[in-house]
Amino acid sequence: MIDHVSIGVRDIAAAKRFYDAALAPLGYRCLSAGETSLGYGREAVAFWIGAAERPVPADEASGLHICFAAKEREAVDAFHAAALRAGGRDNGKPGLRQDYGPSYYAAFVVDPAGYRIEAYCGR
Repeated sequence: MIDHVSIGVRDIAAAKRFYDAALAPLGYRCLSAGETSLGYGREAVAFWIGAAERPVPADEASGLHICFAAKEREAVDAFHAAALRAGGRDNGKPGLRQDYGPSYYAAFVVDPAGYRIEAYCGR
């Protein structure tokens, strides 16, 4: 249904450092890098980050978050650890979320710009 998602940030270089580290354990990499934009994916870009003069203000109560698929639970664990090392803030340690489903394994972080992101494995 959705081809890609885009977010705006004030600091592209900081976003690149964070997302290069956080998304690598999930098998995603920066496929497009310019002075004002970054594109991440496995084979094609599905997540764009652009320099923005007025990015959406961080609001943890908004419900907005972006979820990245993981192939295995170990990748979710590695995502969480890498994101924290790269400057993210914990928003939910890796583990089963039984209230979402019996095999819903996920971890949650807040990136340096205030966006809430998740890694999820359903195996």
